[in-house]
Amino acid sequence: MAASASLTQKGIVLFLLGIVLGFLMTFLFSNQFDLRNHIRQVPSGVFIPNSPHSHGEMDHLKGPDESVDWSEAHFHSHAEESSKIAKELEKDVRVLCWVMTNPSNHQSKAKHVKATWGKRCTKLIFMSSSEDRHLPAVALPVHEGRDNLWAKTKEAFKYLYKNHLNDYDWFIKADDDTYVIVENLRYFLHDKNPKSPVYYGRRFKPYVKQGYMSGGAGYVLSREATKIFVEKGINIPGTCRADAGGAEDLEIGRCLEKIGVKAEDSRDESGGERFMPFIPEHHLIPGILPKDMWYWNYNYYPAKQGPSCCSDFAITFHYVPPNMMYVLEYLVYHLKPYGYGQVYTKVQQCDNKNTDDSKTLTTSNPENDVKVKNIDSVLDKTESFQNKENKDSNNNQGTAEEKVKQPS
Repeated sequence: MAASASLTQKGIVLFLLGIVLGFLMTFLFSNQFDLRNHIRQVPSGVFIPNSPHSHGEMDHLKGPDESVDWSEAHFHSHAEESSKIAKELEKDVRVLCWVMTNPSNHQSKAKHVKATWGKRCTKLIFMSSSEDRHLPAVALPVHEGRDNLWAKTKEAFKYLYKNHLNDYDWFIKADDDTYVIVENLRYFLHDKNPKSPVYYGRRFKPYVKQGYMSGGAGYVLSREATKIFVEKGINIPGTCRADAGGAEDLEIGRCLEKIGVKAEDSRDESGGERFMPFIPEHHLIPGILPKDMWYWNYNYYPAKQGPSCCSDFAITFHYVPPNMMYVLEYLVYHLKPYGYGQVYTKVQQCDNKNTDDSKTLTTSNPENDVKVKNIDSVLDKTESFQNKENKDSNNNQGTAEEKVKQPS
């Protein structure tokens, strides 16, 4: 009997050990599979959000301790090009950029926005809960955290309404990990009317009949839309969500629809998107974004991957780490293939909603035509350079013909 009881107890102990060991093995294999699956889904090693409203997951990624100086003097090596068209658009299309940030990101992320694309805005303001005059950052009366982003958005627009409404035509909201090509934004907006209640961005479709714009990809409100949002939205009880919770991009979309602000199409003539919710790699390389990801069901228009994904005049990219800000700065504004450049061919008089003395600058590609003021003086340098280029080309052709005629 004693031997039998001892055997039974031993069997129970072994049985329990087996169960524990089984759980441990299942846990280890499961985690290993998840890790492999994660690596498969993100071959680039860059963060892919599991929600369209993800925020803060990249706050640990920091840039250089000191901002990198991207002086306009660096453009001296591209003397054959002219930025006068962009400068004229800068005068005509006044854009205030406000960037969502927080005190812990002032030095790690926000200052790199200021050092790169932020300096091209007509006005740049960082919205935080702590003042920083070097950025500059405004101390809004809100608590920090992703659960308070809607509250921060409402306070930000109230601040803009009170202090800057009549000074600018358009108001773009971006995150501190969004990269904006401001010249392309102005180009896109140059024939739009800031007196119309409209807003633009990467259009998502769930929850709001007319769709709403992705917060990370950035969205831009006209002056009239900003005015109505504050006067008829935020300040009228029952119109917008009153508490701090909710996804800021979705909640502003719901509110703007209620008060008659139109969500408009920002794609180019070929269907290429201008506002991008991820870094360029994730849009350009097919297969990086998982097929079962939320992204494919959220887009208002069919999403594309590969070369057709994005407009040649793309405006924003999101989830951009600080170091990549400088990489994009170099690729967009400094790296040039020698011998290539846009040639402006003629000017036509046209009507403009905002000005009477504007003209259309017509290029070899009609999609790139743009209306600007005082354009006659802009052509002087381009025409003289084009004449010089043609002369050099003819001289080179003559030299080449002479060489061919010479006996070997």
